[in-house]
Amino acid sequence: MNRLIETIRNIFKIEELRKRILFTVLIILIYRFGSFVVIPGIDPNKLSALQNSSTEGLLGLLNMFSGGAFGNASIFALGIMPYITASIIIQLLGMAVPYFQRLQREGESGRKKLNQIMRFLTVVIVIVQAPGYIKNVLVQLPNDAVTPFDPYVSNPGFFFWFSSIVLLIAGTLFVMWLGEKITDKGIGNGISLIIMIGIIARLPGAFVAECMSRFEQGGTGLLVLIIELIVLFFVMIGTIALVQGTRKIPVQYAKRVVGNRQYGGVRQYIPLKVNAAGVMPIIFAQAIMFLPITIAGFRQTENLSGFLQVFTNINGFWYNFAFFILIVLFTYFYTAVTMNTNQMAEDIKKNGGFIPGVKPGKKTAEYLDTIMSRITLPGAIFLAIVAIMPALVSLMGVSSAFSHFYGGTSLLILVGVVLDTLQQIESHLLMHHYDGLTKTGRIKGRVGRM
Repeated sequence: MNRLIETIRNIFKIEELRKRILFTVLIILIYRFGSFVVIPGIDPNKLSALQNSSTEGLLGLLNMFSGGAFGNASIFALGIMPYITASIIIQLLGMAVPYFQRLQREGESGRKKLNQIMRFLTVVIVIVQAPGYIKNVLVQLPNDAVTPFDPYVSNPGFFFWFSSIVLLIAGTLFVMWLGEKITDKGIGNGISLIIMIGIIARLPGAFVAECMSRFEQGGTGLLVLIIELIVLFFVMIGTIALVQGTRKIPVQYAKRVVGNRQYGGVRQYIPLKVNAAGVMPIIFAQAIMFLPITIAGFRQTENLSGFLQVFTNINGFWYNFAFFILIVLFTYFYTAVTMNTNQMAEDIKKNGGFIPGVKPGKKTAEYLDTIMSRITLPGAIFLAIVAIMPALVSLMGVSSAFSHFYGGTSLLILVGVVLDTLQQIESHLLMHHYDGLTKTGRIKGRVGRM
Protein backbone atom coordinates (compact mmCIF):
# COMPACT_ATOMS: atom_id res chain seq x y z
CA MET A 1 0.00 0.00 0.00
CA ASN A 2 2.85 2.38 0.87
CA ARG A 3 4.46 1.68 -2.49
CA LEU A 4 1.19 2.45 -4.29
CA ILE A 5 0.76 5.75 -2.45
CA GLU A 6 4.36 6.70 -3.19
CA THR A 7 3.92 5.84 -6.87
CA ILE A 8 0.80 8.04 -7.10
CA ARG A 9 2.74 10.89 -5.51
CA ASN A 10 5.57 10.43 -7.99
CA ILE A 11 3.10 10.48 -10.89
CA PHE A 12 1.75 13.87 -9.85
CA LYS A 13 5.25 15.24 -9.24
CA ILE A 14 5.98 14.95 -12.98
CA GLU A 15 4.32 17.97 -14.57
CA GLU A 16 4.09 16.54 -18.11
CA LEU A 17 2.64 13.24 -16.91
CA ARG A 18 0.19 15.01 -14.61
CA LYS A 19 -1.06 17.20 -17.47
CA ARG A 20 -1.43 14.21 -19.77
CA ILE A 21 -3.45 12.23 -17.22
CA LEU A 22 -5.74 15.17 -16.41
CA PHE A 23 -6.22 15.87 -20.13
CA THR A 24 -7.15 12.21 -20.72
CA VAL A 25 -9.66 12.27 -17.85
CA LEU A 26 -11.22 15.48 -19.23
CA ILE A 27 -11.64 13.98 -22.72
CA ILE A 28 -13.16 10.81 -21.25
CA LEU A 29 -15.67 12.91 -19.26
CA ILE A 30 -16.64 14.75 -22.45
CA TYR A 31 -17.17 11.42 -24.20
CA ARG A 32 -19.29 10.04 -21.37
CA PHE A 33 -21.39 13.22 -21.26
CA GLY A 34 -21.98 13.02 -25.02
CA SER A 35 -23.27 9.44 -24.74
CA PHE A 36 -26.34 10.83 -22.91
CA VAL A 37 -27.10 13.60 -25.43
CA VAL A 38 -30.19 12.29 -27.24
CA ILE A 39 -30.84 12.98 -30.93
CA PRO A 40 -33.06 16.11 -31.12
CA GLY A 41 -36.72 15.29 -31.57
CA ILE A 42 -36.69 12.08 -29.54
CA ASP A 43 -38.06 12.11 -26.00
CA PRO A 44 -35.39 10.54 -23.73
CA ASN A 45 -38.12 9.46 -21.29
CA LYS A 46 -39.68 7.18 -23.93
CA LEU A 47 -36.61 5.05 -24.71
CA SER A 48 -37.30 2.13 -22.37
CA ALA A 49 -38.22 -0.23 -25.22
CA LEU A 50 -35.01 0.64 -27.11
CA GLN A 51 -32.90 0.19 -23.97
CA ASN A 52 -34.52 -3.16 -23.19
CA SER A 53 -33.84 -4.40 -26.72
CA SER A 54 -30.19 -3.33 -26.34
CA THR A 55 -29.42 -5.41 -23.27
CA GLU A 56 -28.91 -8.81 -24.90
CA GLY A 57 -27.63 -10.34 -28.09
CA LEU A 58 -25.69 -8.51 -30.77
CA LEU A 59 -27.48 -5.24 -30.02
CA GLY A 60 -26.33 -5.58 -26.42
CA LEU A 61 -22.75 -5.99 -27.63
CA LEU A 62 -23.06 -2.86 -29.78
CA ASN A 63 -24.53 -1.00 -26.82
CA MET A 64 -21.62 -2.07 -24.64
CA PHE A 65 -19.01 -0.88 -27.15
CA SER A 66 -20.70 2.52 -27.28
CA GLY A 67 -20.92 2.79 -23.50
CA GLY A 68 -24.74 2.77 -23.54
CA ALA A 69 -25.00 5.47 -26.23
CA PHE A 70 -26.67 2.99 -28.62
CA GLY A 71 -29.54 2.35 -26.21
CA ASN A 72 -29.81 6.05 -25.32
CA ALA A 73 -30.41 7.13 -28.95
CA SER A 74 -27.41 9.39 -28.44
CA ILE A 75 -25.55 11.41 -31.05
CA PHE A 76 -22.66 9.02 -30.22
CA ALA A 77 -24.87 5.95 -30.81
CA LEU A 78 -22.74 4.45 -33.59
CA GLY A 79 -19.60 5.16 -31.59
CA ILE A 80 -16.15 4.42 -32.92
CA MET A 81 -17.03 1.17 -34.74
CA PRO A 82 -17.52 2.81 -38.20
CA TYR A 83 -13.96 4.15 -37.89
CA ILE A 84 -12.68 0.69 -36.93
CA THR A 85 -14.48 -0.79 -39.94
CA ALA A 86 -12.91 1.85 -42.20
CA SER A 87 -9.44 1.07 -40.83
CA ILE A 88 -9.99 -2.63 -41.54
CA ILE A 89 -10.94 -1.88 -45.14
CA ILE A 90 -7.90 0.37 -45.61
CA GLN A 91 -5.54 -2.27 -44.21
CA LEU A 92 -7.05 -4.95 -46.44
CA LEU A 93 -6.64 -2.65 -49.44
CA GLY A 94 -3.03 -2.12 -48.39
CA MET A 95 -2.46 -5.83 -48.94
CA ALA A 96 -3.98 -5.94 -52.43
CA VAL A 97 -4.02 -2.49 -54.09
CA PRO A 98 -0.67 -1.03 -55.29
CA TYR A 99 -1.79 2.57 -54.65
CA PHE A 100 -2.38 1.90 -50.95
CA GLN A 101 0.82 -0.13 -50.72
CA ARG A 102 2.71 2.88 -52.08
CA LEU A 103 1.09 5.19 -49.54
CA GLN A 104 2.11 2.85 -46.71
CA ARG A 105 5.74 3.12 -47.85
CA GLU A 106 5.75 6.92 -48.10
CA GLY A 107 6.13 7.50 -44.36
CA GLU A 108 4.44 10.47 -42.70
CA SER A 109 2.98 11.95 -45.90
CA GLY A 110 1.49 8.60 -46.89
CA ARG A 111 0.07 8.12 -43.40
CA LYS A 112 -1.68 11.51 -43.60
CA LYS A 113 -3.26 10.60 -46.95
CA LEU A 114 -4.40 7.23 -45.59
CA ASN A 115 -5.93 8.92 -42.54
CA GLN A 116 -7.80 11.34 -44.80
CA ILE A 117 -9.14 8.48 -46.93
CA MET A 118 -10.09 6.63 -43.74
CA ARG A 119 -12.11 9.61 -42.49
CA PHE A 120 -14.03 9.91 -45.77
CA LEU A 121 -14.69 6.17 -45.70
CA THR A 122 -15.92 6.47 -42.09
CA VAL A 123 -18.46 9.07 -43.22
CA VAL A 124 -19.67 6.74 -46.00
CA ILE A 125 -20.06 3.85 -43.53
CA VAL A 126 -22.05 6.03 -41.10
CA ILE A 127 -24.30 7.20 -43.95
CA VAL A 128 -25.04 3.53 -44.68
CA GLN A 129 -25.58 2.56 -41.01
CA ALA A 130 -27.42 5.65 -39.74
CA PRO A 131 -30.77 5.13 -41.57
CA GLY A 132 -31.05 1.59 -40.21
CA TYR A 133 -30.35 2.78 -36.68
CA ILE A 134 -32.82 5.68 -36.89
CA LYS A 135 -35.50 3.36 -38.30
CA ASN A 136 -34.95 0.95 -35.41
CA VAL A 137 -35.26 3.80 -32.88
CA LEU A 138 -38.53 5.01 -34.41
CA VAL A 139 -39.97 1.48 -34.38
CA GLN A 140 -39.13 1.14 -30.67
CA LEU A 141 -40.71 4.47 -29.72
CA PRO A 142 -44.31 4.53 -28.42
CA ASN A 143 -46.90 6.72 -30.14
CA ASP A 144 -46.59 9.47 -27.52
CA ALA A 145 -42.80 9.79 -27.79
CA VAL A 146 -43.08 13.16 -29.53
CA THR A 147 -41.50 16.10 -27.75
CA PRO A 148 -43.47 19.39 -27.73
CA PHE A 149 -40.79 21.21 -29.72
CA ASP A 150 -40.40 18.54 -32.41
CA PRO A 151 -43.82 17.34 -33.56
CA TYR A 152 -42.45 15.95 -36.86
CA VAL A 153 -41.11 12.80 -35.15
CA SER A 154 -44.60 11.26 -35.09
CA ASN A 155 -44.50 11.42 -38.87
CA PRO A 156 -40.77 11.88 -39.55
CA GLY A 157 -40.01 13.73 -42.72
CA PHE A 158 -36.92 14.67 -44.66
CA PHE A 159 -35.68 17.25 -42.16
CA PHE A 160 -35.69 14.80 -39.22
CA TRP A 161 -33.92 12.09 -41.21
CA PHE A 162 -31.37 14.50 -42.66
CA SER A 163 -30.56 16.19 -39.35
CA SER A 164 -30.32 12.87 -37.50
CA ILE A 165 -27.94 11.38 -40.07
CA VAL A 166 -25.78 14.52 -39.99
CA LEU A 167 -25.67 14.38 -36.17
CA LEU A 168 -24.69 10.71 -36.16
CA ILE A 169 -21.91 11.44 -38.67
CA ALA A 170 -20.72 14.38 -36.56
CA GLY A 171 -20.91 12.27 -33.41
CA THR A 172 -18.74 9.49 -34.83
CA LEU A 173 -16.20 11.97 -36.23
CA PHE A 174 -16.13 13.83 -32.90
CA VAL A 175 -15.49 10.59 -30.99
CA MET A 176 -12.72 9.77 -33.47
CA TRP A 177 -11.22 13.25 -32.93
CA LEU A 178 -11.37 12.78 -29.14
CA GLY A 179 -9.47 9.51 -29.48
CA GLU A 180 -6.78 11.15 -31.62
CA LYS A 181 -6.41 13.97 -29.09
CA ILE A 182 -5.89 11.46 -26.27
CA THR A 183 -3.18 9.74 -28.32
CA ASP A 184 -1.44 13.06 -29.09
CA LYS A 185 -1.75 14.93 -25.79
CA GLY A 186 -2.97 12.37 -23.27
CA ILE A 187 -1.81 9.01 -21.99
CA GLY A 188 -2.42 5.72 -23.77
CA ASN A 189 -3.97 4.95 -27.15
CA GLY A 190 -7.06 7.14 -27.56
CA ILE A 191 -9.27 4.90 -29.69
CA SER A 192 -8.56 1.90 -27.46
CA LEU A 193 -9.26 3.93 -24.32
CA ILE A 194 -12.61 5.14 -25.65
CA ILE A 195 -13.70 1.57 -26.38
CA MET A 196 -12.46 0.46 -22.94
CA ILE A 197 -14.34 3.25 -21.14
CA GLY A 198 -17.54 2.24 -22.92
CA ILE A 199 -17.04 -1.34 -21.74
CA ILE A 200 -16.20 -0.36 -18.15
CA ALA A 201 -19.30 1.84 -18.00
CA ARG A 202 -21.45 -1.29 -18.42
CA LEU A 203 -19.52 -3.45 -15.93
CA PRO A 204 -20.94 -2.19 -12.57
CA GLY A 205 -24.57 -2.56 -13.67
CA ALA A 206 -23.96 -6.02 -15.13
CA PHE A 207 -22.12 -7.19 -12.00
CA VAL A 208 -24.79 -5.86 -9.62
CA ALA A 209 -27.56 -7.49 -11.69
CA GLU A 210 -25.70 -10.82 -11.63
CA CYS A 211 -25.19 -10.59 -7.85
CA MET A 212 -28.86 -9.77 -7.24
CA SER A 213 -30.05 -12.69 -9.37
CA ARG A 214 -27.73 -15.09 -7.51
CA PHE A 215 -28.69 -13.78 -4.05
CA GLU A 216 -32.33 -14.41 -4.88
CA GLN A 217 -31.46 -18.09 -5.31
CA GLY A 218 -30.19 -18.36 -1.71
CA GLY A 219 -27.13 -20.36 -0.64
CA THR A 220 -26.78 -22.20 -3.94
CA GLY A 221 -26.79 -18.95 -5.86
CA LEU A 222 -24.03 -17.50 -3.65
CA LEU A 223 -21.87 -20.57 -4.26
CA VAL A 224 -22.42 -20.25 -8.01
CA LEU A 225 -21.46 -16.56 -7.86
CA ILE A 226 -18.19 -17.41 -6.08
CA ILE A 227 -17.41 -20.04 -8.74
CA GLU A 228 -18.17 -17.49 -11.48
CA LEU A 229 -15.73 -14.98 -9.95
CA ILE A 230 -13.02 -17.65 -9.61
CA VAL A 231 -13.46 -18.63 -13.26
CA LEU A 232 -13.34 -14.96 -14.25
CA PHE A 233 -10.09 -14.52 -12.30
CA PHE A 234 -8.38 -17.43 -14.04
CA VAL A 235 -9.62 -16.33 -17.47
CA MET A 236 -8.16 -12.89 -16.78
CA ILE A 237 -4.82 -14.40 -15.73
CA GLY A 238 -4.77 -16.47 -18.93
CA THR A 239 -5.58 -13.37 -20.98
CA ILE A 240 -2.70 -11.44 -19.40
CA ALA A 241 -0.37 -14.37 -20.15
CA LEU A 242 -1.60 -14.38 -23.75
CA VAL A 243 -0.98 -10.63 -24.13
CA GLN A 244 2.51 -10.75 -22.58
CA GLY A 245 3.73 -14.19 -23.71
CA THR A 246 6.94 -14.22 -25.78
CA ARG A 247 9.48 -16.62 -27.20
CA LYS A 248 13.08 -15.43 -27.21
CA ILE A 249 15.28 -16.08 -30.26
CA PRO A 250 19.05 -15.92 -29.57
CA VAL A 251 21.14 -13.65 -31.80
CA GLN A 252 24.93 -13.84 -31.71
CA TYR A 253 26.88 -10.72 -32.65
CA ALA A 254 30.34 -11.22 -34.13
CA LYS A 255 33.42 -9.61 -32.62
CA ARG A 256 34.82 -6.55 -34.35
CA VAL A 257 37.66 -4.24 -33.43
CA VAL A 258 37.50 -0.49 -33.99
CA GLY A 259 40.73 1.24 -33.04
CA ASN A 260 41.75 -0.10 -29.66
CA ARG A 261 38.25 -1.16 -28.68
CA GLN A 262 36.47 -4.46 -29.20
CA TYR A 263 32.75 -4.55 -29.97
CA GLY A 264 30.27 -7.39 -30.33
CA GLY A 265 30.86 -10.95 -29.36
CA VAL A 266 27.75 -10.98 -27.18
CA ARG A 267 24.49 -12.89 -27.39
CA GLN A 268 21.18 -11.08 -27.25
CA TYR A 269 17.58 -12.22 -27.63
CA ILE A 270 14.75 -11.13 -29.91
CA PRO A 271 11.40 -11.47 -28.10
CA LEU A 272 8.77 -12.76 -30.54
CA LYS A 273 5.28 -12.34 -29.09
CA VAL A 274 2.94 -15.31 -29.02
CA ASN A 275 0.13 -12.88 -29.78
CA ALA A 276 1.86 -10.27 -31.94
CA ALA A 277 -1.45 -9.03 -33.33
CA GLY A 278 -2.84 -8.10 -29.89
CA VAL A 279 -6.58 -7.56 -29.73
CA MET A 280 -6.88 -6.42 -33.35
CA PRO A 281 -7.96 -9.83 -34.79
CA ILE A 282 -10.99 -9.87 -32.46
CA ILE A 283 -11.88 -6.28 -33.31
CA PHE A 284 -11.54 -7.03 -37.04
CA ALA A 285 -13.62 -10.22 -36.75
CA GLN A 286 -16.22 -8.47 -34.57
CA ALA A 287 -16.60 -5.69 -37.14
CA ILE A 288 -17.27 -8.33 -39.82
CA MET A 289 -19.78 -10.10 -37.57
CA PHE A 290 -21.64 -6.80 -37.08
CA LEU A 291 -22.46 -6.69 -40.80
CA PRO A 292 -25.60 -8.91 -40.62
CA ILE A 293 -27.24 -6.75 -37.92
CA THR A 294 -26.30 -3.64 -39.92
CA ILE A 295 -27.89 -5.10 -43.05
CA ALA A 296 -30.99 -5.91 -41.01
CA GLY A 297 -31.25 -2.29 -39.90
CA PHE A 298 -30.30 -2.95 -36.24
CA ARG A 299 -33.47 -4.94 -35.62
CA GLN A 300 -33.87 -7.47 -32.82
CA THR A 301 -32.67 -10.96 -33.71
CA GLU A 302 -36.03 -12.62 -32.95
CA ASN A 303 -37.58 -10.55 -35.73
CA LEU A 304 -35.13 -11.94 -38.29
CA SER A 305 -35.07 -15.22 -40.17
CA GLY A 306 -32.72 -17.43 -42.15
CA PHE A 307 -29.10 -16.36 -42.59
CA LEU A 308 -29.53 -13.10 -40.68
CA GLN A 309 -31.00 -14.83 -37.65
CA VAL A 310 -28.22 -17.44 -37.54
CA PHE A 311 -25.41 -14.88 -37.74
CA THR A 312 -26.89 -12.41 -35.27
CA ASN A 313 -27.33 -14.94 -32.47
CA ILE A 314 -24.13 -14.40 -30.47
CA ASN A 315 -24.74 -17.58 -28.44
CA GLY A 316 -25.44 -19.75 -31.47
CA PHE A 317 -23.06 -22.38 -32.83
CA TRP A 318 -22.60 -20.98 -36.36
CA TYR A 319 -22.03 -17.41 -35.17
CA ASN A 320 -19.29 -18.54 -32.79
CA PHE A 321 -17.81 -20.99 -35.30
CA ALA A 322 -17.50 -18.24 -37.92
CA PHE A 323 -16.17 -15.86 -35.24
CA PHE A 324 -13.55 -18.45 -34.21
CA ILE A 325 -12.34 -19.01 -37.80
CA LEU A 326 -12.21 -15.27 -38.57
CA ILE A 327 -10.09 -14.59 -35.48
CA VAL A 328 -7.56 -17.30 -36.41
CA LEU A 329 -7.33 -15.97 -39.98
CA PHE A 330 -7.06 -12.33 -38.90
CA THR A 331 -4.38 -13.25 -36.34
CA TYR A 332 -2.17 -14.64 -39.10
CA PHE A 333 -3.04 -11.72 -41.37
CA TYR A 334 -2.26 -9.01 -38.81
CA THR A 335 0.90 -10.80 -37.64
CA ALA A 336 2.13 -10.86 -41.24
CA VAL A 337 1.39 -7.11 -41.54
CA THR A 338 3.07 -6.07 -38.28
CA MET A 339 6.01 -8.50 -38.21
CA ASN A 340 8.27 -7.90 -41.22
CA THR A 341 10.66 -10.84 -40.92
CA ASN A 342 12.64 -9.79 -44.00
CA GLN A 343 13.36 -6.41 -42.41
CA MET A 344 14.27 -8.09 -39.10
CA ALA A 345 16.70 -10.43 -40.88
CA GLU A 346 18.23 -7.48 -42.76
CA ASP A 347 18.68 -5.48 -39.54
CA ILE A 348 20.36 -8.42 -37.81
CA LYS A 349 22.73 -8.83 -40.76
CA LYS A 350 23.59 -5.11 -40.92
CA ASN A 351 24.52 -5.11 -37.23
CA GLY A 352 26.86 -8.06 -37.67
CA GLY A 353 24.57 -10.54 -35.99
CA PHE A 354 23.29 -13.99 -36.83
CA ILE A 355 21.07 -16.66 -35.33
CA PRO A 356 23.27 -19.63 -34.30
CA GLY A 357 22.95 -22.42 -36.84
CA VAL A 358 21.14 -20.24 -39.42
CA LYS A 359 22.73 -18.40 -42.35
CA PRO A 360 22.24 -14.61 -42.39
CA GLY A 361 19.86 -13.02 -44.89
CA LYS A 362 17.14 -15.03 -46.62
CA LYS A 363 17.61 -18.15 -44.45
CA THR A 364 17.21 -16.06 -41.30
CA ALA A 365 13.97 -14.55 -42.66
CA GLU A 366 12.65 -18.04 -43.47
CA TYR A 367 13.63 -19.27 -40.00
CA LEU A 368 11.84 -16.34 -38.34
CA ASP A 369 8.78 -16.99 -40.54
CA THR A 370 8.71 -20.62 -39.42
CA ILE A 371 9.01 -19.69 -35.74
CA MET A 372 6.28 -17.04 -36.03
CA SER A 373 3.95 -19.52 -37.76
CA ARG A 374 4.49 -22.09 -34.99
CA ILE A 375 3.94 -19.74 -32.06
CA THR A 376 1.08 -17.86 -33.77
CA LEU A 377 -1.09 -20.97 -34.17
CA PRO A 378 -1.54 -21.76 -30.44
CA GLY A 379 -1.77 -18.01 -29.72
CA ALA A 380 -4.50 -17.61 -32.36
CA ILE A 381 -6.45 -20.63 -31.09
CA PHE A 382 -6.30 -19.45 -27.48
CA LEU A 383 -7.29 -15.95 -28.60
CA ALA A 384 -10.30 -17.41 -30.41
CA ILE A 385 -11.27 -19.51 -27.37
CA VAL A 386 -11.15 -16.41 -25.16
CA ALA A 387 -13.27 -14.60 -27.75
CA ILE A 388 -16.08 -17.18 -27.68
CA MET A 389 -15.88 -17.62 -23.90
CA PRO A 390 -18.96 -15.38 -23.29
CA ALA A 391 -21.11 -17.80 -25.32
CA LEU A 392 -19.72 -20.77 -23.37
CA VAL A 393 -20.36 -19.29 -19.92
CA SER A 394 -23.82 -18.07 -20.94
CA LEU A 395 -24.72 -21.74 -21.56
CA MET A 396 -23.83 -22.33 -17.88
CA GLY A 397 -26.38 -19.81 -16.65
CA VAL A 398 -24.35 -16.57 -16.50
CA SER A 399 -26.46 -13.57 -17.52
CA SER A 400 -25.93 -12.19 -21.00
CA ALA A 401 -24.74 -8.77 -19.79
CA PHE A 402 -22.17 -10.18 -17.34
CA SER A 403 -20.97 -12.98 -19.65
CA HIS A 404 -19.40 -10.40 -22.00
CA PHE A 405 -16.69 -9.77 -19.40
CA TYR A 406 -15.53 -13.40 -19.37
CA GLY A 407 -13.67 -12.99 -22.60
CA GLY A 408 -14.28 -11.77 -26.09
CA THR A 409 -13.37 -8.27 -27.09
CA SER A 410 -14.28 -6.88 -23.67
CA LEU A 411 -11.73 -8.69 -21.53
CA LEU A 412 -8.91 -8.48 -24.09
CA ILE A 413 -9.43 -4.76 -24.62
CA LEU A 414 -9.56 -4.15 -20.86
CA VAL A 415 -6.35 -6.11 -20.24
CA GLY A 416 -4.51 -4.81 -23.31
CA VAL A 417 -5.41 -1.13 -22.86
CA VAL A 418 -4.66 -1.17 -19.12
CA LEU A 419 -1.24 -2.74 -19.76
CA ASP A 420 -0.49 -0.23 -22.53
CA THR A 421 -1.46 2.74 -20.37
CA LEU A 422 0.50 1.47 -17.36
CA GLN A 423 3.51 0.90 -19.61
CA GLN A 424 3.43 4.53 -20.77
CA ILE A 425 3.06 5.79 -17.19
CA GLU A 426 5.96 3.60 -16.10
CA SER A 427 8.13 4.91 -18.95
CA HIS A 428 7.55 8.48 -17.72
CA LEU A 429 8.41 7.47 -14.15
CA LEU A 430 11.62 5.68 -15.13
CA MET A 431 12.64 8.53 -17.45
CA HIS A 432 12.44 10.94 -14.49
CA HIS A 433 14.37 8.48 -12.25
CA TYR A 434 11.40 7.37 -10.15
CA ASP A 435 10.54 3.76 -9.29
CA GLY A 436 8.21 2.07 -11.74
CA LEU A 437 4.79 0.61 -11.03
CA THR A 438 6.27 -2.83 -10.37
CA LYS A 439 9.37 -4.02 -8.60
CA THR A 440 10.90 -5.23 -11.88
CA GLY A 441 9.88 -2.09 -13.74
CA ARG A 442 8.90 -4.13 -16.79
CA ILE A 443 5.24 -3.89 -17.71
CA LYS A 444 4.75 -5.32 -21.18
CA GLY A 445 2.11 -3.75 -23.37
CA ARG A 446 0.54 -5.36 -26.41
CA VAL A 447 1.29 -4.99 -30.07
CA GLY A 448 -1.29 -4.07 -32.68
CA ARG A 449 -2.88 -0.91 -31.39
CA MET A 450 -5.70 0.77 -33.24
